[in-house]
Amino acid sequence: MSNPVLELRGVGCEVSPGQPLFQDISFVVDEGDIIVLQGKSGSGKTTLLKCIAHLVLHKGKISYRGRTPQAYGIPAFRTRVLYVPQRPSLLPGSPRDFLHSVSELKSHRAYRDEKSDKTTPHGVFQKAKEIGGRWGVDEYLWEREWSNLSGGEAQRIALAVALAFDTAEVLLLDEPTSALDPQSSAMVEEFLVQEVRSQDRVLKALIWITHSEEQVKRVGTRFINFSDGGCEEDVSLA
Repeated sequence: MSNPVLELRGVGCEVSPGQPLFQDISFVVDEGDIIVLQGKSGSGKTTLLKCIAHLVLHKGKISYRGRTPQAYGIPAFRTRVLYVPQRPSLLPGSPRDFLHSVSELKSHRAYRDEKSDKTTPHGVFQKAKEIGGRWGVDEYLWEREWSNLSGGEAQRIALAVALAFDTAEVLLLDEPTSALDPQSSAMVEEFLVQEVRSQDRVLKALIWITHSEEQVKRVGTRFINFSDGGCEEDVSLA
């Protein structure tokens, strides 16, 4: 029996009034799903992730655990369905500054257990450093400006931050390993897949954009192809 986490019904987005980028996209995300989005650059994959996260205007209905994002409050919804950008280097300040700023947002304070150091800003930072360290992220990089990090460093740190908060049931990943070497990419893939498969973890599903056919085969459990303003699930790869 499936256990739906997220549902899209008739979702669409326009480049300009009357000019759709994509339209009528519908699918359900179940616990344990790692849904890979494929398609040509510019077909709307990144925009769909932003629609799901309510970062851009869109048509249609998106529900999380049977309720609309508005019912949770958009900021709270975004802590549970979390978008991780491909280029976090565009963020201001340092990763440590960013983590502490996000920790103090009302939507994150709601999940904080003051009896547990793991959920305080300090505790989240320690966990993020621990996860990043597994992927070869040196501690001093957390103090460096995002703009001075390499693409691979920024991607690994952004993922470590997203995982360290431990609030998201769904991660929306926009080419999360595109700037990584094969060894680092494999470590990140293994960690993310294991998180989804572990029954005692908060993370339940991933929606993952990639242009690597090999990565598609390694991580995906379901596959959705974008073309001609819409998408279609490819069951032949499942």
